[in-house]
Amino acid sequence: MNWDDTRIFLAIRREGTLRGASRRLGIDQATVGRRLAGLERALDAKLFLRGSDGLTLTEAGDRLVVAAERMERGADEIERQVLGSDARLQGSVRVTTTDTLGLGFVIPAMGRLRQKYPAISVALSTSTDILNLVRREADIAIRTVAPESPDLLARRMTSWPMGLYASRDYVARRGEPVFGNAFADHDLYQPHLTTDRHLTLVGEAITASRVVATATSSLMVRTMIGAGLGIGEVPVPLAERDRLVRIWPDRIRSEPYDIWLVTHRDLRHTARISVVIEEIVSSFSREDGG
Repeated sequence: MNWDDTRIFLAIRREGTLRGASRRLGIDQATVGRRLAGLERALDAKLFLRGSDGLTLTEAGDRLVVAAERMERGADEIERQVLGSDARLQGSVRVTTTDTLGLGFVIPAMGRLRQKYPAISVALSTSTDILNLVRREADIAIRTVAPESPDLLARRMTSWPMGLYASRDYVARRGEPVFGNAFADHDLYQPHLTTDRHLTLVGEAITASRVVATATSSLMVRTMIGAGLGIGEVPVPLAERDRLVRIWPDRIRSEPYDIWLVTHRDLRHTARISVVIEEIVSSFSREDGG
């Protein structure tokens, strides 16, 4: 079982479908299917069963997982060690973040990087899914939660207060909510993507409100608020960019909007990764007035 077969086997196991594995690996689905069939013939064992919910491991496949993941960890460590001593300012750097942070901060950094280091390319992935840096699914992550793995280095880029906002059109039509009335007669975006009615916005109960939408993307929430569809919590600097109207300016959410830049400790001296990090840091410094 070679490394390519191992990558394909683990990708299928993690995604549950050939299509998902194809997308994860960046190769076509037919190739994934052929490689899996070849691996099963070589091992003389069925590794996955097809069902309505996708592919599930057989007993033989389950036994193979431990060995495959051990091989993956070894390959990843070799790659990190090689990258960690790479002093060349060329090659690709994979960055993962959310659409909000990608649009507002990473893409401007990419523009400056292109002018300074034209031999470096950035592969940007924007998603609410958290890619695994230990498994080398990305080189740099910009996240709103700190990582727990001791193998990762994390730097808090900024900590923004979260205020309550609406559009000018919404305030003109509906007025501002009265504090203490639990948002009676007002439309809200539910925080934290949940239907828990005991939650609050900037400390105010939402029990009398109409929750009109949720979204997995903070960019979509800001866009909907800007379109006049309701009230919601937004990081203050981003709301000011969007020229939203602040409701109850003296109130903020108890938890700030923290942003962390994360990379693997073995990559901290890789030249191309270092300069990409510098430009992303610069983007946040410009926002915070640094």
